[in-house]
Amino acid sequence: MVKIRLRRTGAKKQPSYRVVISDSRTSRDGRFIETIGFYNPTTEPTTVNIHEDRALYWLSVGAQPTDVVKKLLNNAGTMDKLSRLKEGEALESLLAGANDNAVTAQQKNEEVPSKTENVKEEVNEEAEAVAD
Repeated sequence: MVKIRLRRTGAKKQPSYRVVISDSRTSRDGRFIETIGFYNPTTEPTTVNIHEDRALYWLSVGAQPTDVVKKLLNNAGTMDKLSRLKEGEALESLLAGANDNAVTAQQKNEEVPSKTENVKEEVNEEAEAVAD
């Protein structure tokens, strides 16, 4: 059976993972068929990048995701697209919608300043008020 699983990379206590397609009989970090993305839980917020077209392909031919990968795919909306694909919707239309959503998400991230920037500004304002 083919599985979609995480393959650990990175140094000690600094884990990062590659999302790979592998045979279920191989070890966690063993031989794999294809790399379809990566996941870094140590960044804030966590970094997830999965090539949706390849994930949909492997899911459509019967690859089984592990529990963690299934959660990552659910958060990305890939599992919903898989069900729509099984209902008969064209793959090209699903992926075109994904590209539009990615552009919108990038625009939203650029417009909203990060929490750390807001905190730094507040600390600077308080420091100036105390100095006066």
